[in-house]
Amino acid sequence: MNLLKMAKTISFVTGNAKKLEELNAILGESFPYKIISANVDLPELQGEIETISINKCKEAYKHVKGPVIVEDTCLCFNALKGLPGPYIKWFLGNLGPDGLYKLLAGYEDKSAEAVCTFAFHPGGENDEVMLFQGRTKGEIVDPRGPRDFGWDPCFLPVGYNVTYAEMPKSEKNKISHRYRALKELQDYLLKIV
Repeated sequence: MNLLKMAKTISFVTGNAKKLEELNAILGESFPYKIISANVDLPELQGEIETISINKCKEAYKHVKGPVIVEDTCLCFNALKGLPGPYIKWFLGNLGPDGLYKLLAGYEDKSAEAVCTFAFHPGGENDEVMLFQGRTKGEIVDPRGPRDFGWDPCFLPVGYNVTYAEMPKSEKNKISHRYRALKELQDYLLKIV
């Protein structure tokens, strides 16, 4: 942990500027670490959520050689026994939000779970990867709202009558799967400052 305490900078490996923006908005200006973007081309792994996150983070550490965070987001349809899950990026890229909704056309069950996993490597050669996970239950609906951030237009969180895309960012950032995972990571990092 000494490396992290000295560095006060953590690399966040993402090619998605919106994710970095959302992460910094959730952490707030008073967060004692500086989160910087690291442009590292990581292999797209297959497997279970936790295994993918750990291996992705280990690979990121090899490139960054310091404290690093990677994030993996899944969208799990209950009717499809958890698919598309960690493969949501490809499903979304090929089908778009409308196609995701249509995947469930033959099913009565439209329930889903958004899962975000942050994997954190403290930056020391012998450090272990730690996982922080957040989940938000919801349902897949006919897309509504702006289409500028992934599958947000077709995800309706439980207890709301608006999709992630229709919510003000400040509201989404209080309830999202990413918020819940990041809150766990934030709480951990604040304990070791």
